[in-house]
Amino acid sequence: QVQLVESGGGLVQAGGSLRLSCAASGRSFSGNAMGWFRQAPGKEREFVAAISWNGNTYYADSVKGRFTISRDNAKNTVYLQMNSLKPEDTAIYYCAGGRTGVGSSRLYEYEHWGQGTQVTVSS
Repeated sequence: QVQLVESGGGLVQAGGSLRLSCAASGRSFSGNAMGWFRQAPGKEREFVAAISWNGNTYYADSVKGRFTISRDNAKNTVYLQMNSLKPEDTAIYYCAGGRTGVGSSRLYEYEHWGQGTQVTVSS
């Protein structure tokens, strides 16, 4: 059974940093894209960042320059380093495993999802 488990969320002041982790089990994702999405209360789930099988990265404009996605295939884990956090970054953050090896901002390109981790940024 495939599982994605996020960790590292929490409460942080504006301007602070957090590092999210997503540990995959049940199969290797080394050949698949991995992504991070987020959902704030009352809003739709939105794309944050993605990384392709070969390490190419993609970011939403709202986080470009502040967030960094990376992966460790030996650990079957993907990370999201979040710096210069803003109150508008407050959301539940979800990790996702892609259907293919190419990173994408589209939700339907991902077939496996974690349960999410809460990130709250206070002003």
